Parts: sequence; C-alpha cells; structure tokens
Amino acid sequence: MMLTIIFPVLNEKLRLESGITRTVEYLKKINYSNYEIIIVDNGSEDETPQIAKKLCEKYPTVQYERINVRGVGAAFRRGVKLSHGDVVGYMDIDLSTNIKHLGEAIHLFETVPEVEYINGSRFAKESDTQGRKWYRKITSQGLLILLKLFLRMKSTDAICGFTFVRRKTAISLIKGCSKDNGWFYMIEFLLRAEKRGVMIMDYPVEWQEDYNTTVKVFKTICNYLVQIARLFNEFYIKKNI
Repeated sequence: MMLTIIFPVLNEKLRLESGITRTVEYLKKINYSNYEIIIVDNGSEDETPQIAKKLCEKYPTVQYERINVRGVGAAFRRGVKLSHGDVVGYMDIDLSTNIKHLGEAIHLFETVPEVEYINGSRFAKESDTQGRKWYRKITSQGLLILLKLFLRMKSTDAICGFTFVRRKTAISLIKGCSKDNGWFYMIEFLLRAEKRGVMIMDYPVEWQEDYNTTVKVFKTICNYLVQIARLFNEFYIKKNI
C-alpha cells in the first residue's frame, strides 16, 4: 500500500523543517518506505518555499507544490490531484496530533479493508488533548454543537488536522464537494462522506495545542457560520422543495 501525506502550509518557516523531518524519521523508524510527502504551499510570503525546496533535495520522497490560492481546502484538493498513493490524507505541519497515529492509520488501512476513512478526533472519549486554550475549547465545542444540530454530523470532531482516506473515495468526495478554499472544506468533505455512507473510523488521538498557530479564529468562525448555512440549505431546504 502506497501512502500520500499532504502538508498544507502557509508561512511556516518556523515549523516546516521540523514537521517534515520528524515525519520522515518516524516512517523510517517503523520501516515504512512506500510513501510520498507533498508540501502544498498556498501563498507563503516568508522563507517557506526556500526551506521546502531544500527539504526536497534532502529527501527524495518529498515534493513541493505552490498554488496561487490561499486555504487548506484548495491545498488539499491540489495534493489529492498530485497524489499517487492508495491512501491519501493530510496532517498539520505542527504535528499537534501525535505522530504515532500515522503508523496506526497505516496498519488499519492495510489490515481492515472495509475502513475507507480515518477521522482523527480530539473529542472522542479515549482522546487525550493537552494545552487547549479555553477560548479555543469554547469555539470548537460550539462548532460541534452547530454541526450536529443543523447538519446532523455523527463524528466527534470535524477538523483535528489528521485525516486519511482511500484515494478513490477521496476523489469521489471531491467531485461532490464545493470549491470552498478554507478550513470548512474539510468539514464539508467529512459531512458528505457521512451522508454517502462511507465507512468512517472516528479515531481518538493524543493531541497537543500549538501556541504558534496561524489560524485567525474570529475570521474562521464567521466563515464557518456562512458555510453551515449553505450546507443546511442544500441538505435540508432545497431537498424538500
């Protein structure tokens, strides 16, 4: 089984080298070599491109792609398009989700063929989340309540930053999703997988808050509200007209 790991990045000069190096070293440690890493830069204005190109020279399994549109959604779609793996997914470059879960995901896809989608969850009962700021807890829980109330989400987390899907399933889901470029795209991706009956494993993780996050909380929340309204209209209003 070949694995494609996508790292969407934006102005990540402080974390890019560490994130890629730790991932490559971990995969070497578990003796897994059938993989590719795609760094998708969605508009960095710092030294991210130069660092990425040096990493590509150092590690043959790493490639760098720059797109002219900002947003994790746009980066993920581009990464899937470029991918060659049987399984494709993305992780946050800060590796807030414990890297050990990558090996666990590989094992699950190799040994449990019915699993199509692994969705990392910070809020499953068995999860261990450390260092979460109080206002991030409130916004995350608030988002979950809205998603469950209005869009009937079944999963316990929507955007942990650790998602892996069999490539054929990912391509099919992308065809049915919107062209939203931001973080909400990954939520829509999950919701559409649920509605299609995709076999999703809601996977508890060990997760550590990264205090250097570049996410703009207020702007992100406003976008989420607009997108929730859009999907609610599509799923439940237009459907009944």
